[in-house]
Amino acid sequence: MDISEERLRQLIDAVGEADREAMAEAAAHQAALAKPPGSLGRLEALAVQLAGITGKVHPSLEHKTVLVFAADNGVVKEGVASAPQSVTLAQSLNLTRGKTGAAVLAAAFHCELKVIDVGIAADESVLAGSKVIPMKIAKGTRNIAEEAAMSREQAVQALLAGAEAAEAAVRDGAEVLGIGEMGIGNTTTSAAVLSVLTGKPIEAVTGRGAGITDEAYEKKLDVIRTAIRVNHPDPGDVIGVLAKVGGFDIAAMAGAFIGAAYLRTPVVIDGLISVTAALAAYRLCPNALSAMIPSHRSAEPGYLAAAEALSLKPLFDLEMRLGEGSGCPVAMMILDAACAVNDRMATFEEAGIDDSYLEEIRRIDAFTVRKNEGEKP
Repeated sequence: MDISEERLRQLIDAVGEADREAMAEAAAHQAALAKPPGSLGRLEALAVQLAGITGKVHPSLEHKTVLVFAADNGVVKEGVASAPQSVTLAQSLNLTRGKTGAAVLAAAFHCELKVIDVGIAADESVLAGSKVIPMKIAKGTRNIAEEAAMSREQAVQALLAGAEAAEAAVRDGAEVLGIGEMGIGNTTTSAAVLSVLTGKPIEAVTGRGAGITDEAYEKKLDVIRTAIRVNHPDPGDVIGVLAKVGGFDIAAMAGAFIGAAYLRTPVVIDGLISVTAALAAYRLCPNALSAMIPSHRSAEPGYLAAAEALSLKPLFDLEMRLGEGSGCPVAMMILDAACAVNDRMATFEEAGIDDSYLEEIRRIDAFTVRKNEGEKP
């Protein structure tokens, strides 16, 4: 094990479990609020989860940051994407200019957005003077249909870069992070990683990305099959899977999820590529799961396979499939709602209400209407 991999292992080992004491206190607080038990559903569960992540019953999530990891993928040479590779660079710059879907949503909901170059296929001089943060590992990965995307050392470097980006954001004041990406061809690499990690058939985890013809879709499936056959990734070796059939963006995002968990900072999952990275992070560091909060259900078929493997249920379904971190600002508003209820709602005692009438109801499930209940005999 080289020095970098040892550093990664030390980081993973340092990620703690959720704070059960804080969660119990938060659950007791929810039970004391002046409302029918469980009537605010997942907002209550989110408040308890946030307490477990942060160790605080009333955490602040005022400063929000979306991290977008940008990288190119050599597999685009196989014709698996509808957009040219140059779009990665163009949209990375447009993200920093507030001109993309994710950037507009972030601005609308007062989220800072940072773009990190971990592998854009362009010289540093092209990005000089821009707001793109330089953490480049290489100018894109190699073509996974012919060889490994990157070396194992580069995969570790990308994981550590993601963790460092998360640490820098928290150091700058971020109290909740969102993880997004920009990289033409990354639905192909995500599908390859997902198929290996979940054991699902390639067809079950591969979608059409930004939109491709039937012919191109069949080619995409063939390319993924070839990549897995050529590289023989071992599902038990997550770093190896990322190195062989992944991308710098996916690896860096996985590192960011681990870094956020280490820092006890809530971290929001975006769509397909983000949830693929989250699954990789979980397989490397099981304790990282407790810090993860899913945003939307992506329209990409591989999303549900990854979400199921993580036992996570998305917060909403708006039929989104943009990526870029676009679901994160919307999810962060739901987190704000959970915090608002948790922080400002009166307890039964503060509202001057005797809640003894709820004693029996709290002992049973008095709210679920079961099949045939209420029907006349």
